[in-house]
Amino acid sequence: MTTIQRTVGAEVARVEGREKVTGTALYAYEYPVPDALYAWAIQSTIPRGRVRALDTGAALALPGVVAVLDSHNVFRLRPTDAPELAVLQSPDIAHRGQVVAAVVADTYETARQAAAAVRIEYDVDDHDSELMDGDPRIFVPETVNGGHPGHMEKGDVEAALAAAPVVLDVTYTTPPEHTSTMEPHATIAVWDGDDSLTLYNGDQGPWMTADRLAAMFGLPEGAVRVVADHTGGGFGSKAVPRPPTVLAALAARAVGRPVKVAATRQQMFTMVSYRTPTLQRIRLGAERTGKLTAIWHDALQQSSTLTPYCEQTVTPTRVMYAARHRRTVHRLAQLDVPTPSWMRAPGEAPGMFALESAMDELAVELGMDPIELRVANEPSVDPETGHPFSSRNLVACLREGAARFGWAGRDPAPGRRREGDWLVGTGMAAGNYPALTRPSTATARAEPAGGFTVRIAASDIGTGARTALTQVAADELGVEIDRVTLDIGRSAYGQAPWAGGSMGLSSWGWAVAKACRALAKRLDELSGALPPGGLEAQGDTTEDVEARGQFSRHAFGAQFAEVRVDAVTGQVRVDRLLGMFAAGRIINPRTAGSQLRGGMCMGLSAALYENLETDPRFGDFANHDLATYHIAAHADVRDVQAHWLEEDDDELNPMGSKGVGELGIVGTAAAIANAVYHATGVRVRDLPITVERVRAGLSTR
Repeated sequence: MTTIQRTVGAEVARVEGREKVTGTALYAYEYPVPDALYAWAIQSTIPRGRVRALDTGAALALPGVVAVLDSHNVFRLRPTDAPELAVLQSPDIAHRGQVVAAVVADTYETARQAAAAVRIEYDVDDHDSELMDGDPRIFVPETVNGGHPGHMEKGDVEAALAAAPVVLDVTYTTPPEHTSTMEPHATIAVWDGDDSLTLYNGDQGPWMTADRLAAMFGLPEGAVRVVADHTGGGFGSKAVPRPPTVLAALAARAVGRPVKVAATRQQMFTMVSYRTPTLQRIRLGAERTGKLTAIWHDALQQSSTLTPYCEQTVTPTRVMYAARHRRTVHRLAQLDVPTPSWMRAPGEAPGMFALESAMDELAVELGMDPIELRVANEPSVDPETGHPFSSRNLVACLREGAARFGWAGRDPAPGRRREGDWLVGTGMAAGNYPALTRPSTATARAEPAGGFTVRIAASDIGTGARTALTQVAADELGVEIDRVTLDIGRSAYGQAPWAGGSMGLSSWGWAVAKACRALAKRLDELSGALPPGGLEAQGDTTEDVEARGQFSRHAFGAQFAEVRVDAVTGQVRVDRLLGMFAAGRIINPRTAGSQLRGGMCMGLSAALYENLETDPRFGDFANHDLATYHIAAHADVRDVQAHWLEEDDDELNPMGSKGVGELGIVGTAAAIANAVYHATGVRVRDLPITVERVRAGLSTR
C-alpha cells in the first residue's frame, strides 16, 4: 500500500497561484456578465440634513443615461439593524459622503459624467463631528463588538491605586484609519425576475452577505446567491455588505438589467467603514517588585448617529495580566460622522498599543526589564473569567523572541546608542488575539473520474485559505493534494462564517475535515467501489462547536523592534521587526508566515504613517486617497521576521490551529513606540509617531 505524504504543516505553494499570476483569476468586477450597465454613486456634500430637491434634467439628457435614482424611485428595503445599508431609503442625511442618488448609464464614464450634472439642493442642519472627552452624550454601551460587556470590574480599583507604591496614569490616542484594500469594493448585480438575485461581489463572507441581502429585499433563504471566487483583500471592510453592494442590487432591480458598481479609492474612505479613533486612559498600580495590584483601562471611541458600533478596545487588557483589582470600560460618542467598523484586529490593535506602551512606561519607572515585568504578571487562569487557558505560551514567546532578537545585554537607559546622526533603540511588546471558531458546513465528493471536490462557502481574501483547506482535505482523505479540488466563494455551499476575526481556517477547516472523514468512512465501507454518479458526504460543526469545554482560547505573541531616529529631524526608520508567536498548529508555514509578516508591516504602518485627518467642518476625511493617506511600503522596514513555537492544543479544532491573520498586527505599534523611547528618551503617546512629535520631544531634552 502506498503511503501518502501528509501535507498539513508543509510549505505548499498556493494552489491558485497560476491563475493569479496569469490574470485568469476573476475578481468581482471582472465577471463576463452580458448587457451590463454601470452605476455611479452621488454622495452627500453636507454633514447633516436632508435632500430638498434634485434637478436631474441635464443628466437624463446625456446619451446613454438610463436612470437617475434617489429616495423617491427605488425599491423599499425591509428594516435592517445596519441603517447605513438603507441606501436611498430616505432623503435624510446622517453624514457627509452618504449615498444620496445614483446614475445608471451604458458606460462607466457616462455614469460619472452624468452624476456631475445632477444638481442637489439641501436643507442643512447643525452638526457635531469632533470626538471630545467630557461630551455629555457619551455613554457606556451594554455590549461592544463581539458581544463583550462594555464594562467589567473586579475588586476595588480606586482603593488599590491609592494604596499602590507605584502608580502610572497615562493617556494614549490613536487616529481613525482606513482599510485601503487593494481591490476596491465592487459588485455586479443580476436579477432573474424579482425573486432571484446573483451578486458577484468582493466578499469576506458570501453566505452571510446572501443571508443579509435576502432579508433586506424580503426574499426567501437561498434566493440571493453571492459569487466571490477571488477577493483582493478585505481587512474587515468586506466582511459584511457595504453600501456599494446594496446600491448595485437596487439599481439592477430598478432598470431590469445587470448593473456594475465599483467604488473609487476616494469614495471608499466614507462609504466602506474605517477604524474608529480612540482616546485611552490607563492607570496601573504596582508593588516595587513589579507585581500589578490594579489595572484600569478606559477607552473613548466614536460612531455615527446611525449605528452605535463600539470596538472591543479594552478586552485584551482583560486577558493579558494578573491583578486582583481591575476595571475596563468602553465609552462611546455617536457623532455626525460615517459609521466605523471592523479593521484588522478591531479593538485589539489600538487597545494593545495603549496597554503595552503603559507596561513599558511602568517598567521604566520600576527600573525593571520590560520582559521580566510581563513575566512577573503572568496569570495562571483567565483573569476575568477564571477559565483555564486551552494553551498560553506567552512567556515562551517572550523568552525565545528575546533570544532570537538579541535582547540580552541591552542597556535600558534611553538615548545611549548613537551612530552618526542616528539614535538607535530597541523595544518590545506582547500581543494576544482570541482563537475564535464558528459553526460551518462543507461537502466532500468523490468524483467518478477519480478526484475529489470539496465545497464550502469560505472566502480567500489573499490569505492562502484555499491552499490550507486543500491540505486539510487531502490529509483527511489520504490522497495526494493534486487530487483535491477546493471550490469556495459561493454562498450556495451553505453556512460558513466570514474570513474575519482570524476564525476562517479554524471554522472552515473543521467542517472540511468532518466532511472528508465522513466521505472516507463511506468509501471504506464500499471497499472502493464508487457508485457511477460519485459519492458525497457533508460536515456540519454546529453541535461540535457548541459542545466544546469552557476554556479561554487565545493566540499570543511577542514583538521586538529596532529603530533609528534622526537626532535633528526626528525621522524614524525601522531597521528590524521580529515576532515570536504561539498560534497552535501551523497548517502551511508559507502562507502563515506571509500573514504574520504582513500583519507586522500593517502595525508598522499604524505606528508611523496612517492617520485619517478629520475635517471638523464636514465630519469626513480630508486625506481620502493613497497620495495623502500614507501606508507603509517594502522600503519602510529592512528586515521583518516571523517565527512561531510548536504548540499543541487539543481544545480548539481537529487541526489544532489558531488564526494568525490578525495576531501579527497586535503589539507591533507599541514595540516601535517603545523602541523610539529607548532611542531618544521621547515618549510619543499619540499615533502616528510623526517627525513633528518626535522633534518636539527632542527639542525639550
